Amino acid sequence: MKKINTLHLFEPLEQKLIELLKSLSPADWNKPTVAKLWTVKDVAAHLLDTSVRTIAMLQQHAGDPPDAINSYQDLVDYLNQLNADWVKAMRRVSPQTLIDFLQLTQQPMIAYYHSLDLEAPAMFSVAWAGENESKNWFHIAREYTERWHHQQQIRDAVQQEGIMTREYFYPMIDTLLRALSHNFRNTTAPDGTCVQVTITGDAGGKWIIQSQSGKWSLVESGQPIATSLTLTPDTAWKLFTKALTPAQAEANVKVVGDKSLSAPVLKMVAVMG
Repeated sequence: MKKINTLHLFEPLEQKLIELLKSLSPADWNKPTVAKLWTVKDVAAHLLDTSVRTIAMLQQHAGDPPDAINSYQDLVDYLNQLNADWVKAMRRVSPQTLIDFLQLTQQPMIAYYHSLDLEAPAMFSVAWAGENESKNWFHIAREYTERWHHQQQIRDAVQQEGIMTREYFYPMIDTLLRALSHNFRNTTAPDGTCVQVTITGDAGGKWIIQSQSGKWSLVESGQPIATSLTLTPDTAWKLFTKALTPAQAEANVKVVGDKSLSAPVLKMVAVMG
């Protein structure tokens, strides 16, 4: 798998987060986001939670481990409960204190990622990409997608631009689309069949997966293209992070060719949930 470099983006992305939060009005903090039941403040609180958990790993603190994880759904349920508990507790914290906490935890979090051997096995695999073991560079890229899409949820809610650029967006969407092959694992097609996903605009690009010997894999190029899907960057990040349902996204996705091969893309989720 070709490495995705995201480590250098954490610091400027986090700086943009603080600038964004400092610019919010009192009313902005209570605005709803595409993260379902979470407000702007709730999403910011969740970003703090992930920072705190990362620092805990740096300090070799195990926290409150689950009783048993016997399936992917068990893991999702455990993480969802952790997230909900934290967000509820943080509702008693003021926005200014939340900003202060985020500033306090940013550098230790980033330092932890820099301390990792990028080629070594990660503590946590990227399960949504179908991996049982992942290298640290992929784990870090996954964490980058989390920091990016939650910040974008806030920006989307308060209508502020800033990170929908090629510098920040492309590595994020390139990481999410590493889930394509895993999402086609139950889809059969003749050898050589290719499915292409195109994200429009300067920030986007093209990704192709090909069927070979009963498996799908990302390839640099492939012909013929049996199915082509074209999405805007806004539709893409929302679809793959569960902010849009497949039915909601379908009206904004152009599909050419065999539409039966578009379903795994429209149902793809590249977050834990």
